[in-house]
Amino acid sequence: MTQIIVLPHVELCPKGALFEAEPGTSICDALLAHNIEIEHACEKSCACTTCHVIVREGFKSLVEATDQEEDLLDKAWGLESNSRLSCQAIVGNEDMVIEIPKYTINMAKEGHSK
Repeated sequence: MTQIIVLPHVELCPKGALFEAEPGTSICDALLAHNIEIEHACEKSCACTTCHVIVREGFKSLVEATDQEEDLLDKAWGLESNSRLSCQAIVGNEDMVIEIPKYTINMAKEGHSK
């Protein structure tokens, strides 16, 4: 199991969180499974940026982002070099520290499919 630390977020996780996630699970699914209600307007289909997270530690353990994810991240609020869409970033074997940005931009594309 991989340990995930979530830094405090005013609305979603005021005290922060610490939990374990199964490798192979998306960061988004791991957050949701631990009652951290991160937005995912496109139903986790890589068609928006509402699930944007910043991976403060453990970023290099993630599989590289696809071109589609990179294109969407270019539109995310507060983009950093270690930003990922949590619906696309898969938990590996390295512990992680995750920050959920204060704001998101809902850019869901019409006609997206799950």
